[in-house]
Amino acid sequence: MNVVEEALTWLNDPLNWTGPDGLLVRTGEHLEMTAIAVLLAALIALPAGIWLGHSGKGAGPTIVIVNTSRALPTFGILLILAAGGLFGDRAAVISAVIFAIPLILANAYTGVAEVDPDVKDAARGMGMSSQRSLWLVELPLAVPLVAAGLRTAIVQVIAVLTLAAFVGGGGLGVPLRVGFSNQRYGQVLAVGVVIAVLCLVVDAVLALVQRAVTPAPLRVKAGTVR
Repeated sequence: MNVVEEALTWLNDPLNWTGPDGLLVRTGEHLEMTAIAVLLAALIALPAGIWLGHSGKGAGPTIVIVNTSRALPTFGILLILAAGGLFGDRAAVISAVIFAIPLILANAYTGVAEVDPDVKDAARGMGMSSQRSLWLVELPLAVPLVAAGLRTAIVQVIAVLTLAAFVGGGGLGVPLRVGFSNQRYGQVLAVGVVIAVLCLVVDAVLALVQRAVTPAPLRVKAGTVR
């Protein structure tokens, strides 16, 4: 039996989908960790990115530092946290937050900073304050890029969190790690396919959400921004 046949056999076994260690439970854990990580990252990155894009103060050095942090390997961060005594889901979520912040912040900054200056001047000419212009004019125009940043972050965090199992965490990385440990490469392939399908499904759902929250005149552009 080759690896592909082993993967199909493994996926067709109901015992691998149900129970406390089944794929359904592990998928729930995975999505829960993803939601927590992206929410925490967004609470930090969105206000910072929006403020930097609107004010422009300190934007250059901040964006450089943030983009540089993207070079940090997530597995390396996990190992550093583990060396400091932090294991499990908490370590995985922290590393995912560090991973997601640059993705969300950069898109939020770019979305607000690239609003047409003439539009900003028109808003000011109508008597809007700087804050009112931000909320009523700049942010709606920045929605496509901000939403694209969140969408990208969520999908990539789903992929990254498979590493959680290697520091004692849960999620879909657990059956992946077990497959590697026992040299069951059919199981590894099967779980890899499940993770890939999950990413595709989540991305498709988020694409619909992104379209729904994007102002109608900008929807054509939003489809090309990622």
